Amino acid sequence: MRRPTGSLRRAAAFFLVLTVGGCMSIQQSGPSYQQIGRIHTEAPALDRLVAADARIEKLGEGFTWSEGPVWVEEGRYLLFSDVPANKMYRWSETDGISVFLDPSGYDGPDPGAFREAGSNGLIRGPRGTILMADHGNRAVARLDLATKQKTFLAARYGGKRFNSPNDLVLASNGAIFFTDPPYGLTGLNQSPLKEIPFNGIYRLDPDGTLSLVDDSMTFPNGIILSPDERTLYVANSDPERPIWMAYSLDAEGRVTGKRVFADSSADVRTGLRGLPDGMAIDREGNLFATGPGGVHVFAPDGRRLGLIDTGTAVANCAFGEDGRTLFLASNNMLARVRTRTMGLGF
Repeated sequence: MRRPTGSLRRAAAFFLVLTVGGCMSIQQSGPSYQQIGRIHTEAPALDRLVAADARIEKLGEGFTWSEGPVWVEEGRYLLFSDVPANKMYRWSETDGISVFLDPSGYDGPDPGAFREAGSNGLIRGPRGTILMADHGNRAVARLDLATKQKTFLAARYGGKRFNSPNDLVLASNGAIFFTDPPYGLTGLNQSPLKEIPFNGIYRLDPDGTLSLVDDSMTFPNGIILSPDERTLYVANSDPERPIWMAYSLDAEGRVTGKRVFADSSADVRTGLRGLPDGMAIDREGNLFATGPGGVHVFAPDGRRLGLIDTGTAVANCAFGEDGRTLFLASNNMLARVRTRTMGLGF
């Protein structure tokens, strides 16, 4: 869940800003949505998950860097972040796109200290809420969808402020795993606001206990659990080491081992746009992982089955609607594609 900067630009898509009179202009597609991109099939097994001729539809564009989509079943709408713009948007089939929360993250006096001050990753929380990686407020928070009031759940580790929590996943026992790279801070690792010397992966238990899962990844980003919750997948959005890690977990959610699940170094070298970022997973454990070139579809054993290509970098994805639609937060736009599989949680 990051956008390109400095040396990272060579492996990620440059964002597009559309302005009219100095304000962002959001272009909404529909009711007949524009078709974009294509499906690249690399193994026959992909056809069981996504049809080779599946239509990728652009739902809207004009964002700075779209991120963190989450489907809200109670109202049948999608929420997603525009992290640099510090806004959260709402999309539905009937109403189109509108601003849901502004600001979505930091609302203090010194926004210049933050490279990306808005909300980032969003996931479903207890009924009537979502959980959010509040990039700008450097915290993990719960947002009440009716009142739009935030409750901060964690903001410090060992007495030190987090860098900028980026993505999160909720376990069935109520534990929240989340990543904390420095993408929200101006200067990244060199930011004077950075208090923790590493970029960590954490687990927040329901009783408020905070545990460090791993401090060795350079830029931990997207994070998700397997259906049986015995594997934790984490994306590393570093062009020098663009990998997805798989952490083995015991019944209590403690790490018992780790391995490289997949490596996209070859894709980065060819110049494909994007880096390992947000992820979605289906009921069978097939992983839909954003990375160079689009959304990589992996079987549970790590075999890459194919690629969902929107024509630009994809930051994140999430299943929604009836569980068979994959929404794509893709650089400056929001898109979707119908699948033949069912997302976990539907």
